[in-house]
Amino acid sequence: MIRDIQRIAFRNESSGSYRGAVTLLAKLRIDGFLLGLFAAMAIGLLLPAGGAAADVLDWATKIAIAVLFLLYGTRLEPREALHGLRHWRLHTTVLACTYVLFPVLGLALKLLVPSVLTDDLYTGVLYLCLLPSTVQSSIAFTSIARGNVAAAVVSASASNMLGIFVTPVLVTLLMQTTGAATVSPRQILEIVVQLLLPFIVGQLLRPKLHRVLAHTTLTKVVDRGSVYLVVYAAFSAGMTEHIWAGMTAVHLLAVVGVCALLLAVVLGVTAGLARLLRFNRADRIVVIFCGSKKSLATGLPMATVLFAGHPVGLIVLPLMIFHQIQLITCATLAGRWGRAAEAADARQAVAQGCA
Repeated sequence: MIRDIQRIAFRNESSGSYRGAVTLLAKLRIDGFLLGLFAAMAIGLLLPAGGAAADVLDWATKIAIAVLFLLYGTRLEPREALHGLRHWRLHTTVLACTYVLFPVLGLALKLLVPSVLTDDLYTGVLYLCLLPSTVQSSIAFTSIARGNVAAAVVSASASNMLGIFVTPVLVTLLMQTTGAATVSPRQILEIVVQLLLPFIVGQLLRPKLHRVLAHTTLTKVVDRGSVYLVVYAAFSAGMTEHIWAGMTAVHLLAVVGVCALLLAVVLGVTAGLARLLRFNRADRIVVIFCGSKKSLATGLPMATVLFAGHPVGLIVLPLMIFHQIQLITCATLAGRWGRAAEAADARQAVAQGCA
């Protein structure tokens, strides 16, 4: 499993024209996923779905999300997860950063309303603070930085699965009084059916279908495709409901600044906390990467359920911006730390050779 995860981080996923396009984008420092998000947003604004088309889009999105979590289920080795759970201090630290540190910072940002953030945008910022960590990018960046990949698999997966229950509870406790979200047993059941049930099915099918369903390219296609569908649906609904009329460039820049500040604070706190608890280098990397991220793939479908009847497009905008900032920042850190580890290994090999 660990070798599979490491191959995910480094292996090229296709060849030919696709590889050439990716190479060009890399040279231009343009993220293809970011371009896809902008395209989905633009199409939602210019060609919003309505009527029967909106109903079809809703079902297509739910199916894509369910398939994605089924694929996640086929990739996690149960015995490895049980073994990794014994590293409880590390996983507790990651979960505390995800579900305690972030919510506290989110509540503190209430001071920016209404001078910097509107009520709806602040709702989105607070909501992203209540979400679980990412799975794929946390594991991939940990691998690139030469961290504890096994621990990252367990921490990221545990955060995501717990988030199915913890996030609605936090929304109920911290956001219910604002009227921005209503959480009922039916909504929690809908989230469980859409996210947790497919994951369990994936776990059950793993012994027979792991090699087929856990294919890296397939997971990436479904992962990004489901996110694009949810983004398009959110911005399409916002267009039909005329919620973008009050959105200005100043508001957009304010969200970018707040998200960048939030990530910088969390990265600093996670790094300091990991050193304070005397984790080794490999485990510190897990705390930093798993404890500082928020899941777009989990957060978007949850938002459509939790914020039904509210401007979902505006509410998920901070999450989409934060997601891109965290990818760019953590990719830079992972590359730097990975090169430093390789250089250290090379120096050690030379020293051993001389000895």
